[in-house]
Amino acid sequence: MAETDTRILETVGATVHYDVRPGTGTDPRPLLLIGSPMDATGFTTLASHFTDRTVVTYDPRGVGRSKRTDGATENLPEEHADDLARIIEALGAGPVDLFASSGGAVNSLALVAARPELVHTVVAHEPPAAPVLPDHEAALGLCADIHATYLRDGQGPAMAKFIALVSRTGPIPANWAEEPAPAPEAFGLPTEDDGTRDDPLLGQNMRGCTSYAPDFAALRAASTRIVIAAGKESGDTFCARTAVGVAEGIGVPVSVYPSHHGGFLGGEFGQQGAPTEFAEALRVSLEGA
Repeated sequence: MAETDTRILETVGATVHYDVRPGTGTDPRPLLLIGSPMDATGFTTLASHFTDRTVVTYDPRGVGRSKRTDGATENLPEEHADDLARIIEALGAGPVDLFASSGGAVNSLALVAARPELVHTVVAHEPPAAPVLPDHEAALGLCADIHATYLRDGQGPAMAKFIALVSRTGPIPANWAEEPAPAPEAFGLPTEDDGTRDDPLLGQNMRGCTSYAPDFAALRAASTRIVIAAGKESGDTFCARTAVGVAEGIGVPVSVYPSHHGGFLGGEFGQQGAPTEFAEALRVSLEGA
């Protein structure tokens, strides 16, 4: 397999780095693997299962090698979508296939709504778009509180609240603010504030990502084939519930994938999913079976 080619693209308000791994097969359509706020390193294992195809990964703006150049402290899905559109156009290989997870899945929906001609098939895995939930007001309030906690108290207390949110099953009650705040030490998180406020998840993407309301009219009319996926082990957790809501809004079934929210991970960031089985499911989705 040829060596990875790292490229740099100047976009509106950011310098974006992306990696192109040439494949050994004959499929001319590149496969993009994206997350947010996860950078390209999170897809090392998954990419290894698609050596027959050209695989493209990238660091979203404000993450890893990709720096914001406009001084903004928060990102919007539409900004990420524009970055992705520019990467696809720079590849010059026509419409791509796209696997997108978590915040990346939200960004992929924004991309397809705006530029469907750039994407042949998208598999959006557990997009945390809170507006699709019946309990969206409580969900959005909790997400805003996580961001405010980060700005006020730092990473530990905010991340504890985030972990509690994504681990929670079922609807978020209207009186969530009356619940005791989870203790950072219970999750092995720092209790001292280090003073930094540049966390890509808690600071830059928390509010913009979770508040994104998909343009269902545009998505239903898109030429792109859209697959919405959720992990078998995710149950009734926040991101699985939003996946169901997005699928209902588009009018497609939910594809059940192996494992959980990070099912494609093979030890990256200390997390283990079921990457071999996950890659098999993704290949089936991309082939339209």
